[in-house]
Amino acid sequence: MQETVNSLSNFDFIPNENSLSKAAETAFSRLSFTFTKEHIENLIKAALSPDASDNDRYVCACMLKNAEVASKGLFPICQDTGIANVFAWKKGDFNTKNAHSALTSGVKKVYDERKLRFSTTVPSSFYEEFDPKNNLPAQISIFDSEGALAPIPPFVKSAPEDSLSFIFCAKGGGSSNKTSFIQGTKASLNKERFTALMKEQLEHFGTSACPPYTIAIVAGGLSPEQNLLTLKLATMGAYDDMGFEANEYGFRDKELEELAMEIARNSGFGAQFGGTQFALNAVVVRLPRHGASCPISFGVSCSAHRNLKAILTKEGLYIEKTVKNPCEVDGFDKAASFADTKNAKSELNVQSTGDMNAVLSSLKGSKPGDRITLNGKILVARDAAHARWQKLLDSGKSLPEYCKRYPICYAGPARTPEGKIIGSFGPTTAGRMDVYAQSLMSRGAALVTLAKGNRSKQWTEACKEYGAFYLGTPGGIAALIASEYIVSQKILDYEDLGMEAVRLVEVKNLPCFVITNSDGEDFYDKSVRQGCGS
Repeated sequence: MQETVNSLSNFDFIPNENSLSKAAETAFSRLSFTFTKEHIENLIKAALSPDASDNDRYVCACMLKNAEVASKGLFPICQDTGIANVFAWKKGDFNTKNAHSALTSGVKKVYDERKLRFSTTVPSSFYEEFDPKNNLPAQISIFDSEGALAPIPPFVKSAPEDSLSFIFCAKGGGSSNKTSFIQGTKASLNKERFTALMKEQLEHFGTSACPPYTIAIVAGGLSPEQNLLTLKLATMGAYDDMGFEANEYGFRDKELEELAMEIARNSGFGAQFGGTQFALNAVVVRLPRHGASCPISFGVSCSAHRNLKAILTKEGLYIEKTVKNPCEVDGFDKAASFADTKNAKSELNVQSTGDMNAVLSSLKGSKPGDRITLNGKILVARDAAHARWQKLLDSGKSLPEYCKRYPICYAGPARTPEGKIIGSFGPTTAGRMDVYAQSLMSRGAALVTLAKGNRSKQWTEACKEYGAFYLGTPGGIAALIASEYIVSQKILDYEDLGMEAVRLVEVKNLPCFVITNSDGEDFYDKSVRQGCGS
């Protein structure tokens, strides 16, 4: 047994730690603040790639600096510390009695003690819901290693007898929302058709889930459930060591993985603001299927690639190593140097003092892809606050005056560490607020917004109609923003909403990029995107 586990050289061994609760606690503590060496090396490679754009290099460099800040253990890697996912495979005689409650206990403890964000909502009726303030329930699935629904990950096969193998994952809402599922047929298994489908679906990903991505594609499956579970596990690195040789249980397709990376490079999205570094890796898995159906799915893991393998035995816990000090990884300093603003070709400084007209005047003439440095006060509000503002309008009341004075940043920060100003702070997906375009802009609110990802035609047209701007703040750098760019914060309204309360936050040199300008020019128009970040 010892020889089998020793072959997993990238695992730490913690002797006598064989509690399921402690395994979950250790894993989620580790993955919330540190990355594996492979992921750090992939970000370095992207930043140093000879075909990377200036914006690619800047964003990847900021992500590396974010990893450095998070590794100190105070600010989690991402503000969306995610739903706790636990997948486990039992091998031989290993006692899993009360496993669900034990794993749940470990999850609950780490999310509370490490000040991670509570992101779950629990229904009180079909339409109403509340924050349980513990980030539960966790998603927990335990399989027999001989009869699991999805293909067995290679590391599980090499685990010793009488063990429980895990993949622990903190899955944020942004990357989950990019999952797509198609119930295809045999006709889909055609090189020309499948290539066209890949181009369509990868274009659909956009940047709202914080690229550079790990892309996963699964074709086939004995059921939709098998297909989607395989996809989920593929985004978590379960099949990184799977073979490329065709077999009846499942295999990877090297040619299609290379094609996926080529499509990603040519998309123009880059690492969020134009360029070539849209993806770090791609995994394409082919499964057996029923002759009458061909389920196909597409998904991503974002730049906050928080997945960790572990094996629990009667002797102790083997857990995947992560990097305690990213600066020690070869190439880190050179790649991270691109985050220095002195390297920018041009950068517009914008001050926000409560005079919206002054902010709009500063932004006038800027183009999609332009880099902005924002200083001053911004409003922080997202889904729940917008719904309450709309409820005010629907009842004939006016918007709070603060809505009209400041740029609105869509964000839901993690809980604040002891002695710090704010918890990890990063942008929320913008498109969820698009339904409020006319309600807010026609009343002088939301004329400058900050978030991430593409927006609807409705929002773009409203920007042109009302002279508004949409700015993108880099996703995947929440620890860096909280530690270096936020000067102060206070809750203005709706404190009961927890992380979705309305806040007034003062920022210093916050990096942003113009996504949509007051002429209605939009980064997500492909002809515009291809010229950004060069």
